[in-house]
Amino acid sequence: MDKADTAFILAAAGLVLLMTPGLALFYGGMVRRKNVLGTIMQSLILIAVISIEWVYLGYSMSFGPDIGGFIGDLSWFALRGVTNAPSPDYATTIPQTVFMIYQCMFAIITPALITGAFAERVRFVPFLVFSLCWAILVYNPVCHWIWSKGGWLANLGVLDFAGGLVVHATCGAAALAGVLVLGSRKGYGKASFMPHNLPMTMMGTGILWFGWFGFNGGSALAANDVAATAFVATHLGGMAGMLMWVAMEWLFQKRATTLGAASGAIAGLATITPTAGFVGPNSSIIIGCIAGVVCYLAVNSKARLGLDDSLDVVGIHGVGGIAGTICLGFFASTAVNPAGVDGLFFGNASQVGIQLLGVVVVAGYAFVVSWILFKVIHGTLGMRLAEDAEVEGMDSTEHSETAYNN
Repeated sequence: MDKADTAFILAAAGLVLLMTPGLALFYGGMVRRKNVLGTIMQSLILIAVISIEWVYLGYSMSFGPDIGGFIGDLSWFALRGVTNAPSPDYATTIPQTVFMIYQCMFAIITPALITGAFAERVRFVPFLVFSLCWAILVYNPVCHWIWSKGGWLANLGVLDFAGGLVVHATCGAAALAGVLVLGSRKGYGKASFMPHNLPMTMMGTGILWFGWFGFNGGSALAANDVAATAFVATHLGGMAGMLMWVAMEWLFQKRATTLGAASGAIAGLATITPTAGFVGPNSSIIIGCIAGVVCYLAVNSKARLGLDDSLDVVGIHGVGGIAGTICLGFFASTAVNPAGVDGLFFGNASQVGIQLLGVVVVAGYAFVVSWILFKVIHGTLGMRLAEDAEVEGMDSTEHSETAYNN
């Protein structure tokens, strides 16, 4: 056991947890004032709900002893046998409890990301039922496929350093399913849906960016050179995404916006996530620039497609995670990380196909299961707010509160 590695991953776990309240602020600032508390609550409550699920089911399903490459068994139910001794299979220089709680923070933020797609129009209790079922049926299996010892996609060579597939592609696919099932907000395309507090969103952006160093850097699972590579790549990808998004705004709209800068930063950070520990600084900047272009175009196409993805989960996280996963097949280099692979630009064209396979399987599975969950829960519990409740706002109708008293 290495004390430095243990301290590093404990700190990284705290940073990843901080991302969830950061996300709450990021999303909360972009909705109308009558929905800000309800939107924040959807992120914060998942810290409790998913942590409980992780202790009793999630960790064992995701990383427990493998069943056919598809799921872990439940031998670690309630963390039975998970001790402060290092695991022989995962992060062998830190206590297994530290690895467990670090991975818990990823499980928390992933369903929280989905909430931006159906912001301002879902009821609280059906939302909780969906999030719990989604974690069990989507997040845990996909996590096992890619990150566990014996996972079938991992055995095929699919790589995902910190969550381009496990986190961003799954939540993006679920977000698309939710938008299709639940429909648009009342007045979409006619009424104004301007963000009520952009300074709040910018604060959330800063917290997310800060936490992302633990998200990506900590995924090295040790205080080593790969962590340093991922830390640098994270920052460079985020700043390049911001710069390119603002440039796209200036090119097409003749103005640069603070919301665009925030969106570009998150797009760059999401896109660099699957590649962060496998690429060098120059590749990171290129990937961030790609993120700024493709995510900007994706977000600006939703109106033409008639999709009310309220806070751009599909266009930023879904498209960004998929783009980054594919970029890994081009830009990865064993000179940067000997435990990785070489991509197309370093002589290995086959990795592009492997990464594409991972995208198709993960995004397809997440979309289908999420669509079924939305259909069933909406059909039985009524996930969508009643029309008069939507007009009044979630803060009042769902929580009997108001964010502003004047």
